[in-house]
Amino acid sequence: LSVFLRLMIKIGHIELPELPLLLAPMEDVSDPPFRHLCKKYGADMLYTEFISADGLVRDANKSVKKLDIFDDERPVGIQIFGGEEDAMRRSAEIVEAAKPELLDINYGCPVKNVVCRNAGSGILRDIDKMVALTKAIVESTKLPVTVKTRLGWDDNSIKIVEIAERLQDVGIQAISIHCRTKHQMYKGHARWEWLTKVKENPRLKIPVFGNGDIDTPEKAVDIVKKYGADGAMIGRATIGNPFIFREIKHYIATGEHLPTATLSERLHACKTHLTRSIEWKGEKLGILEMRRHYGPYFAGLPNIKGFRSRLVTSDILSDLYATLEEIEEHYSKEENLVYTPPSKIVYEGLDG
Repeated sequence: LSVFLRLMIKIGHIELPELPLLLAPMEDVSDPPFRHLCKKYGADMLYTEFISADGLVRDANKSVKKLDIFDDERPVGIQIFGGEEDAMRRSAEIVEAAKPELLDINYGCPVKNVVCRNAGSGILRDIDKMVALTKAIVESTKLPVTVKTRLGWDDNSIKIVEIAERLQDVGIQAISIHCRTKHQMYKGHARWEWLTKVKENPRLKIPVFGNGDIDTPEKAVDIVKKYGADGAMIGRATIGNPFIFREIKHYIATGEHLPTATLSERLHACKTHLTRSIEWKGEKLGILEMRRHYGPYFAGLPNIKGFRSRLVTSDILSDLYATLEEIEEHYSKEENLVYTPPSKIVYEGLDG
């Protein structure tokens, strides 16, 4: 794997190691409690959930809360979305005041209620507007600006090579590409060959990160070695499995696979996730929003359904901790316990 002995990747003033591993921005997933775990297990760069520019301008509580970042997560990028230049400019100023390392623009989200506002991947129907909006944001902030986008609107309008170059020319400092079109949503396979086409453009100098279907160490290596990306941005494969970052790094360093996380490690991560969710969101909301994570954390465990049912229905914190203790006691008696990480997790509107 000596192929990775390349220069350090730079985004503005941010220095990242060769083959940096980035946590993708994911709605209702990549909040501070989850980002803490991903950083602990090896992520090099973290992104917030995507934040509505309109919500920031209106000072909506949910949007403003997503600006929270903590020193143990850095470097962190705050991602915004919107289709109107004035709101995006003003939200960029608000983001800058939150002091992240960079500002990222979401041009990839494919869900209807975002696309219908010409935000997210909706803007892929009008590349000129995409470029103009990006230029306005770059000019309105001192932060490095990056973009996450898709290949195009559909198979007949894939213009990602042109998009990457034009956005570079108006000042973005890196681009992350989810290698599907808007019309694909999360179906079919990510087409990484487009990363090669983007990187082969002699005018393109900014880092290019590949995203989509990276769920094994081999795929993280392939996206760089075979397709030329500068790093891997990982989304769905991290849900319930923040350990994937350390597994990839171990594979890069040694060419060998780490064993999957033990039950004890998964329980510790889950408890940490729950505790930090409550500390950040308050007990009621922290308990409620943690429910989506129990299934992925314990996917593959035999006869886990009854325990999982208790975890997703209880609103009493002491009962939740007691159930997690019961899981540890119950499965510690199992011989040759094999954990199969969740795969192909799809939440509507999860990310771009």
